[in-house]
Amino acid sequence: MSTDFSIRPVGVPAPTPIVRPSSEGARKAVPAELPPAQSVTAVDTRTALQPDPGPVRDDRSHQVFVDVAAGAIVSQVVDSLTNLVVQQYPDEAVLRRRAYFRSLDLTRDMATRPPVADRKV
Repeated sequence: MSTDFSIRPVGVPAPTPIVRPSSEGARKAVPAELPPAQSVTAVDTRTALQPDPGPVRDDRSHQVFVDVAAGAIVSQVVDSLTNLVVQQYPDEAVLRRRAYFRSLDLTRDMATRPPVADRKV
C-alpha cells in the first residue's frame, strides 16, 4: 500500500527516487584525522530538553451560523476567554463581497419584474 494516498491508474509504475552519485572531488578526497580538540561534532537536537507544555487546554469553541445577507454558511473558531474570532471560513471580505453581489442581484430582479398589479393570473 502506498503512503502518499494518491490514486494511480493500474499498471503505471510508481516513481522511484533518484540517487545521485557523489562528486568526483568527494570520492578522491583524503580522509582527515583531527585531534578531538580541533574536531567538530554535530549535536543531536532531538535529545535536547524541551520545556513541558503542561496540560492541553482547549480554550476555543466552534460556531456555525448562516449569514443571511451573504447567503452563506459561516464557520468560526472563537477564543472562549476573550470571545474573539480566531479563525473564520469564509473570510469576512468574502462574505461582504457575496452580500454586495447578492443585493445587486435582488435589486436587478426587482427592476425587471413587473409590478404586482400588472401580473396575469
